[in-house]
Amino acid sequence: MARGDGIDRTSARNAKMTAAKVGNAQAHNERQKESYVNQDIVPERTKMNVHFKSPTGDYAAMFDEMVASGTISTRGLKADAEKFGELVFDVNSAYFYNHDGYDFAKQFYADAYKAAVSIVGGEQYILSAVMHADERNRAMSEKLGEDVYHYHLHVVYIPVVEKEVRWTKRCKDPALVGTVKERIHQVSMSKKWASQPAIGEDGQPLLTKSGKPVLKKSYSVLQDDFYNAMRNAGYTDLERGERGSSEEHLTVTQFKVEREQERLEGLTEQTAQKAQEAAVLGKKLERYQKQQVAIQKVDAIEAKPVPLSSTKVILERKEYEALKATAKKYIAQEKREGVLQKALDAAKGLINELKAEIASLREELSYYRSPKFQMKLHKIEKENFDLRDKLRVYDLIIDRHDLGRFFGKNRSLEKLRSETRHER
Repeated sequence: MARGDGIDRTSARNAKMTAAKVGNAQAHNERQKESYVNQDIVPERTKMNVHFKSPTGDYAAMFDEMVASGTISTRGLKADAEKFGELVFDVNSAYFYNHDGYDFAKQFYADAYKAAVSIVGGEQYILSAVMHADERNRAMSEKLGEDVYHYHLHVVYIPVVEKEVRWTKRCKDPALVGTVKERIHQVSMSKKWASQPAIGEDGQPLLTKSGKPVLKKSYSVLQDDFYNAMRNAGYTDLERGERGSSEEHLTVTQFKVEREQERLEGLTEQTAQKAQEAAVLGKKLERYQKQQVAIQKVDAIEAKPVPLSSTKVILERKEYEALKATAKKYIAQEKREGVLQKALDAAKGLINELKAEIASLREELSYYRSPKFQMKLHKIEKENFDLRDKLRVYDLIIDRHDLGRFFGKNRSLEKLRSETRHER
């Protein structure tokens, strides 16, 4: 949704994922789930989702195939490293609604996909690119009295940078030391999204008073790249997403709602999985408990007293072996039951914790979706816009009348902070 100021803004987000988390992204993007906690997903429209690049298999399997073929290198990569990235491109729902909706969105994101290929560094590193057309914008739909959908693009990719591997001093040929041995395409999220020097209007790097370069955060670079690409593609009626904002045309609170919704989905799936595990443990424990030790055979054993002893008895070898086997079986059974019971208790405890967290999340999300909160949010958005407008006017007056010197060092520092802090 738009901020309420009537301006359509581009938005780009980069999510970083480990191998353990990419499966959930795949299930969401490719619509592989049987059901969704997010009630704004309309399954009947899923067939309208558009793939600009379809995956050839599981994301993780595709990654492994690229490693095996030598397309990418995992040299020096930790097991828990962020091997996958996901770019999410969008514009507020009103933009597509005012431009005839679905068909316009398809063309827009076809052009956005071209931008993604350039940003990622090549189509060979993209695993999947799909435009979602099946997520309903609830607030806008209720306001207009008709279904309005939030079109956006998911691009899952592998972060790759070209790296030069040079000959070391251990090389037998001294002449080769320091020269390029090979060039590899290394998987590295940190190197792919390293900060870049900020460039001024004169084309020169911006410097602080101490002479150090002003760095643009990787997220700010992404926002610039996407915005410039779409403007160059002919979408000149768009503005760049605001620096320092959530870049989803959402307030901080709205952004939080979206993340909490995703977390709710994950928790619900985890709860269902743990409930299934608990059911299996319960059945296994029940089977063990039904396996009764053959007490009748133990009772049938006849012990003969040892002459001149009131405490010792004599057993036949066969009966002794039977008694020993029965005792071992009983002890083993007790241990198995104890282990299973502990596992079952732990699973049930976790399920209760998950259910409590889910209930809390649902209550919080319900409040965020309430008309009361939406009215409050709209009021805050309007106030923020009015304040920003006043601030721009004040800055113009200060600059026009050369009043900056009266604000001294503090104003310069504040200006520098506003240009450099958490740019998106």
